[in-house]
Amino acid sequence: MVREIVKVLATAVIAFSALLGYTAYRIAAQGDRDERRPADAIVVLGAAQFNGVPSEVFAARLEHAVGLFKDGLAPYLIVTGGKQPGDRTTEAATARAYAHAHGVPNDRILMEDHGRSTIESLTAVEALMRAHKLHTAVFVSDRTHMLRVLRMATDLGIQAWSSPTTTSPTDLDPGRHGRAVFHELAGLVAYYVGAGSAVDESAISGTP
Repeated sequence: MVREIVKVLATAVIAFSALLGYTAYRIAAQGDRDERRPADAIVVLGAAQFNGVPSEVFAARLEHAVGLFKDGLAPYLIVTGGKQPGDRTTEAATARAYAHAHGVPNDRILMEDHGRSTIESLTAVEALMRAHKLHTAVFVSDRTHMLRVLRMATDLGIQAWSSPTTTSPTDLDPGRHGRAVFHELAGLVAYYVGAGSAVDESAISGTP
């Protein structure tokens, strides 16, 4: 009996390890893919900001998203992100100010400023897009974040493509990249078991 239990446990461990390995491969593969194309909106995922100044991670996302907007890929830029504890302003407000300062007209910027996790932000983005009769979007975030973003957006009924920034410190630093991949593995597992809204975003938000 003990031998059979050990065999079952060993098989389960091997299967789970294989699943994690395959998911890590999918995270990397999606992160290496730039699917930019004309869409109804460009959506940039929020990250840490400091009293209205975007962190390096957030600035990399915003720079890329603004570049896509200026290239004419979409008529709207949607910025996302609420307040973290102790913040004076929201990630979305910081993003809006950055985008406007870099040439995006205010009437072309839509804002979701309550989400404190990926699923909360994307749920609000879906409602915002529906209200404005928008159906398709190119999503901008870090490379490691893209698989989870697209999975959630698709499940919410958004026709979604990814265009990850290539300059995020999260992806360029090996240590931070490894932690981000681990975070995404945990985030995907949590999402699939129905706890996606509870996942802590700080590991990829650029917070020191």
